[in-house]
Amino acid sequence: MSTPARGSITHVIFDMDGLLLDTEKFYTEVQEIILARFNKTFDWSLKAKMMGRKAIEAARIFVDESGISDSLSAEDFLVEREAMLQELFPTSELMPGASRLIKHLHAKNIPICIATGTHTRHFDLKTQRHKELFSLMHHVVRGDDPEVKQGKPAPDGFLAAARRFKDGPVDPHKVLVFEDAPSGVLAAKNAGMNVVMVPDPRLDISHQDVADQIMTSLLDFKPEEWGLPPFEDSN
Repeated sequence: MSTPARGSITHVIFDMDGLLLDTEKFYTEVQEIILARFNKTFDWSLKAKMMGRKAIEAARIFVDESGISDSLSAEDFLVEREAMLQELFPTSELMPGASRLIKHLHAKNIPICIATGTHTRHFDLKTQRHKELFSLMHHVVRGDDPEVKQGKPAPDGFLAAARRFKDGPVDPHKVLVFEDAPSGVLAAKNAGMNVVMVPDPRLDISHQDVADQIMTSLLDFKPEEWGLPPFEDSN
């Protein structure tokens, strides 16, 4: 995994779900409940295919791959899932190291933003306990943004994010993306950007060979390895 662009990073783009916010567990919990009705189980190979994608795309994968499409349409699945998620999203907690990294980059005047597949109504619910932290972002590109024609692994979201920085578009080779989902890593690479992957430990290792760097937590990130200002508390 060669990273010729290390040392020349000027801008950072964050995914949100499962990377900054511990929300992926909510999707897992709700989808397990729905599949249990059909005497089926939800496993991580299916989750890996759904992660990071637009809701309707993920829903089609869910009903098709689990073999319930004759009984439950993708659209009806989303309606049923929505009611349960609405109650869970406002309890979203930050992932380890997320606050530290965002505040550090902001304090050092490194332009940062979010590119997420999440639609606006869900974004607002998920971030309502963390508005101060998320206000440090230069901008946010959501899944229902008109410029995002296709969800991840298409590069639309990341390219739109790079265009909206001050003096954008930013050279993709100078952008570092943080992602947890295989589809998101592919989207960033399809945009020509560098990617640090922070995968869930349950994710099959075969999904991790595309990323430029892999770590178990944002706490492990060393900004200086990418030419970014080091943490003040680093030894």
